[in-house]
Amino acid sequence: MSHALPILDFSQFRAGGEAQANFIADLADVTHNIGFFYLKNHGIDQTLIDDALSLSKAFFALPLEDKLAIEMIHSRHFRGYTRLYNEITRERPDGREQLDYMPEYDALPLESIPDHQPWLRLQGPNQWPPQLPQLKPTLLALQAAQVALAKELLSAFAQALGQPADAFAHTYAHKPSVLCKAIHYPGTQDTKQGVGIHKDAGYLTFVSQDEASGLEVLKGDQWVSATPIRGTFVVNIGELLEIASQGYLKATQHRVTTPPVGTDRYSLAFFLTSQLDATVPLLDLPAHLQPANFAITQDPKNPLFTEIGKNFLKGRLRSHPDVARAHYADLLAQF
Repeated sequence: MSHALPILDFSQFRAGGEAQANFIADLADVTHNIGFFYLKNHGIDQTLIDDALSLSKAFFALPLEDKLAIEMIHSRHFRGYTRLYNEITRERPDGREQLDYMPEYDALPLESIPDHQPWLRLQGPNQWPPQLPQLKPTLLALQAAQVALAKELLSAFAQALGQPADAFAHTYAHKPSVLCKAIHYPGTQDTKQGVGIHKDAGYLTFVSQDEASGLEVLKGDQWVSATPIRGTFVVNIGELLEIASQGYLKATQHRVTTPPVGTDRYSLAFFLTSQLDATVPLLDLPAHLQPANFAITQDPKNPLFTEIGKNFLKGRLRSHPDVARAHYADLLAQF
C-alpha cells in the first residue's frame, strides 16, 4: 500500500555509518519540502503504546461527572480534562475531548515567579482520574520514552542542518517542556472541526493513531491523509525548528477532520518544546542549505516569539480561554 507521506526508518540512524548519513539526508529533504513523515523502528515498545491507547479509551468511557472532576479549569498549570468543543484552534472550537498532561515538576509558589517569566506558572502537577490507577504510570512511561526518542531525533536534525549533534541540547537539558494529549474525536453530524488548521509550536510532534483516519496534512496545495500505520509515529516539526533553521525546515499546516457518524477516533499526541527559560537558537546554515527561496513563515494571527516560555504560554492562553480567564486574567491584555 502506498502512502501520501514518506516513511523513514530510525534503525538506519542508529546503525551509524553510511546508513546514518542516508537517514540524515532523507530527514533534511523530507522536512524541508513536506515537514511530515512516518517514523518506523523507533524503538518504543508497541505494547506500551497499545496499553496507553486502551487506557485512554477507558478514560473517555467514564461518566462525564468523573471526567469533569479533573477538568482543566481546576488547574492553573493547564492540566486535565477538556470537554467537547472547549479547546479553541484558530478562534473556532474543536470537536474533541482530551486529557492534557505534562512532566510532573513541582509547582513554584506564585510569589516566587518573576513578572518577566510568567510562563513558569505552567510548571506543576497533572490531574489523574482515581478510577483508573494504571493510567498515570502508563502515560508517563510513554511520555518518558518519547522524550528520549525526541532528543535523539533532534540530534539527527542538528546534523541534517550541518551542525554538531548536540546543537539543540542546551535548550532541553534542564526540565524540557513537554505537552501530551490523549484525545477522543466522536463521530457526529456536526460540521465543527476535529482540530482546526494550524501549525505546531514546538520542536517535534509524535502522533500515535488507532485504526481511524482523520489527520490531514497540507502537501503543496492539497490535503492528504496521514492514514494510520501500526508501529509508526506520525512525526512533524513545529515552529521552533522552522525558526532555528531560519526557514529551511517547514512547520506544515495540518488539521483533523470529524469522523463519520458511528465512528470514534482516538490518538495520543506528544509535543516537545524545550525548557521554558530557553531561547530558540538561530543556526548559521552551511552554504549548500542556503537557497534564496525560503524564509520563516509569517502569520499575523500567530506571532512567533524566540522565547520558548512566551511562545508556549501564548498557545495555552489562546486554546483554553476559560482557564486563561480563571488563572491568568492579569496577562490577557499582554497576550
